[in-house]
Amino acid sequence: MLARAMGAGTEGSAMSVLGGILEAERTGQTLIITPLKNLSELDYQQIQLAGREMLELLSVAPVKNVIMDFHKTESFGSTALGFFLKLWKKVRERSGSMVFCNLSENEKEILEVTKLDGLWTIVPDLDEARKALNEG
Repeated sequence: MLARAMGAGTEGSAMSVLGGILEAERTGQTLIITPLKNLSELDYQQIQLAGREMLELLSVAPVKNVIMDFHKTESFGSTALGFFLKLWKKVRERSGSMVFCNLSENEKEILEVTKLDGLWTIVPDLDEARKALNEG
């Protein structure tokens, strides 16, 4: 049902809310994921649910690339970092790319301290993220 809501197997654009905390919009082969609130450790269960739903979606939707758009948040915790890593591994299996955009200074610092800032392309905004994936 989630895959159908996201338009699996079609080239159009579709949107869905996952786990009540992530908005996912698919455009062609790119999935734009926007956390709707800070992903703190208190949201562990919601993050886990959203992660399961996202992996289910990726197993059936023709998605190659992911853009993580943080324009609605200021921070995330270790559970969210684990989710990002699982998502990245799935994207890499498809020879795709993962781009982060609109990170707050706090979110940038979290990625730097954990040495995860080198795994993903980090750009200022969504337009730059699309360009980084050669879509803009």
